[in-house]
Amino acid sequence: MRKLAIIYHSGHGHTAHIGDHVAAGAKEVPNIEVRILRAEDLTTQPENLLEFDGYLFGSPTYLGGVSGTFKSFMDATGGLWRTQQLKGKLAAGFTVSSLPAGDKQSTLVSMFVFCMQHGMIWVGNPILPEQHRGVPYDEAANRLGSWSGLMAQAGHSSPADSFVSGDIKTARMFGRNFAETLHRIDRKKTSQ
Repeated sequence: MRKLAIIYHSGHGHTAHIGDHVAAGAKEVPNIEVRILRAEDLTTQPENLLEFDGYLFGSPTYLGGVSGTFKSFMDATGGLWRTQQLKGKLAAGFTVSSLPAGDKQSTLVSMFVFCMQHGMIWVGNPILPEQHRGVPYDEAANRLGSWSGLMAQAGHSSPADSFVSGDIKTARMFGRNFAETLHRIDRKKTSQ
């Protein structure tokens, strides 16, 4: 059994909603235990991260980067960084903003650098944009064309569950891919 943590901050519920769908996708993979954790709850006890084999980090994109709450969580892991206790763990990221671009790439890069400094192994987004195969744009997986992580778009001031079906489908596929990758990495480690 591999243990996966989905760690997020969600200011208005949108990132939490996408995180729930990422979790649902990961849970489709046998022998994966998924826990959803709020970043703010780990700030005082970052050592709780040590029980997991992989992490899916989520934050809204605020002013071109992670939220202040998520950044506080990242900063709280300094002690783990000094001792490299997260080295070799699998990681990926997801983000939500109200615009198609919204500088979401900056948020994912911030998460990526954080994970690289900890010595984690980053898993990108291998899902081909389906609109190139004729799927209607709002229904297409990876419609926003992100390779570095999962991007989703929530309408400005919209309800937390108001995503187009393509973003929900992408979130589930992204979670499933991460869980499958966690198993592949584990098999390679045990065969060496």
